[in-house]
Amino acid sequence: MKLSEKFLQWLESRTGLVKLIVSQAVHPVPPGARWKYVFGSAVLTAFILQVVTGVGLLTTYVSSSGGAYQSLKQIDSSQLGTFLRGMHWWGASAMVVMIIIHLCRVFLTGSYKFPREANWLTGVLLLGLTIVMAFSGQIMRWDQDAIWSLVVGADMAGRVPLIGNWLAHFMIGGEVLGSDTLSRIFDVHVFVVPLLIASVVGLHLYLVLYNGVSEPPVPGQTVNPATYRSEYEDMLRKKGVPFWPEAAWRDMIFSVAVVAGILLLAWIAGPHKLGKPPDASQVIAHPMPDWYLLWFYAMLALLPHSLENYIIVAAPILIVLVLVFIPLNNRGERHPVKRPLEVTALIFVISALGAFTMAGKQEPWYPHFNAAPLTADIIGASSGPVYDGAMVFNEKGCIYCHTIEGHGGKRGPDLTYIADRLTRNQLTLRFMNGAYNMPVFAHTLTTTDTEDLLEFLSTRKRPGYTVGKQLSAVRSAGPPSQAVSTASEGLAIAKSKGCLGCHSTDGKPMIGPSWKGIYGSKVTVIINGKRVVKTVDENYLKFMITNPDVWIVKGYQPIMPKISLSPGQVDKIIAYIKTLK
Repeated sequence: MKLSEKFLQWLESRTGLVKLIVSQAVHPVPPGARWKYVFGSAVLTAFILQVVTGVGLLTTYVSSSGGAYQSLKQIDSSQLGTFLRGMHWWGASAMVVMIIIHLCRVFLTGSYKFPREANWLTGVLLLGLTIVMAFSGQIMRWDQDAIWSLVVGADMAGRVPLIGNWLAHFMIGGEVLGSDTLSRIFDVHVFVVPLLIASVVGLHLYLVLYNGVSEPPVPGQTVNPATYRSEYEDMLRKKGVPFWPEAAWRDMIFSVAVVAGILLLAWIAGPHKLGKPPDASQVIAHPMPDWYLLWFYAMLALLPHSLENYIIVAAPILIVLVLVFIPLNNRGERHPVKRPLEVTALIFVISALGAFTMAGKQEPWYPHFNAAPLTADIIGASSGPVYDGAMVFNEKGCIYCHTIEGHGGKRGPDLTYIADRLTRNQLTLRFMNGAYNMPVFAHTLTTTDTEDLLEFLSTRKRPGYTVGKQLSAVRSAGPPSQAVSTASEGLAIAKSKGCLGCHSTDGKPMIGPSWKGIYGSKVTVIINGKRVVKTVDENYLKFMITNPDVWIVKGYQPIMPKISLSPGQVDKIIAYIKTLK
């Protein structure tokens, strides 16, 4: 008797595992369970690879805010370390791809229907855990992109009603980023989520064995919970084939191909490149999620800003609810031909996710810092105020966010025909006040810059209007209107007195109420202990600016200092506030 046979006999006599494993390996499965059924095994293979490569990385990785980045630099300093980290990165991507394809296959073939509703729910849970593990892995890179991605994620979590603050604090590990933050992310990524995934995988496999592998759907053959189990068992007795080797060999070949693909990509493309070292004091950052969350990133960037809070909270909840309630339709036809509505819905979702992902990759809303300056042909002049205004447009970075005749960025509105939409006074107010995602230029534009820029933009009209060359030698007859000039002076005074350190001009909350849209609104103030509703008009603003310690605005602390302002300066500040509609 061979040594291996003796060992198996010893193992069986002590544990009973050999017969258990053999019986499960040869359990009957429906005929026709071919290549489209291999993706579930591929998910398990990718997860095992993640555990193995993760353990390898843990031999060098330092889970502290001061050492994590440098430890990854040390790993990347050797060819073996780069290859190992590349395997971990591409293995994570493969796991996400495989589980999404597996869920789509189960949905298309109706394999979530009776009696496999619990199989579907555990699969959905595995998808969520996989996303959490992948996102926490991105944070563990602990570069500039990682820490700001975490800040953005915590900010989104903080908008959830009732539990938002708790969620944000849980993600950050306290009030500020630091070693506690990385330690928490490390524990979640290395211990908590892998253990949960392993447990859910075990439960999922048990349910697959208990309920059986779903047979390929046949048009006209429906699922009836009252008779399905007896029909399924009868089919297995007559036509079933043993899982090993009839079906398992396909799983093995595909899993080997997945591992080979991961190894090849790790060798050729390498891991996700590290960004700049982490520095939370550098607020100018460009955090981007990894590819599997680019669709959500793009959706938030492209939808109207007013819907942002609703989308951040409602979209994940809606997605979870839809996935959880899918098994409620647990009977009837399974074949895709007989379920056109479900097939159409899946195609729509995949197309939308693909389109948003591509948009997230291209980032049309992000400033195009490599945009080429406008040329004389586009400007319509080679000298004079119009040309000088175009040069201001280039030098001040307007070209990074705005397109003119197809040249420039796409973050802001296309200005090719801006003179058809806005007057000179309206343009001046926009320069001075800024807008959502547009900075205030009042402190960077000189009077000459402003006039030249107005001259240039005033030429941007549709064909049939006077074009730039015809006005290239004409300078504006005078400065902007008196009302615009007064508002601009009010902005300058507000800045010099520090007003904008406590009051925003874009609607975002700060220490004091935002000035945007406040004129004409109703506010509740506390006067001598009583709540009184006031209309924000000129009289209200004059009193509040000159007597900040008398009335208390509900929801804000009475900490506004009394500032030395002349009556004329107060009037100019109020004139500016009135423009912030």
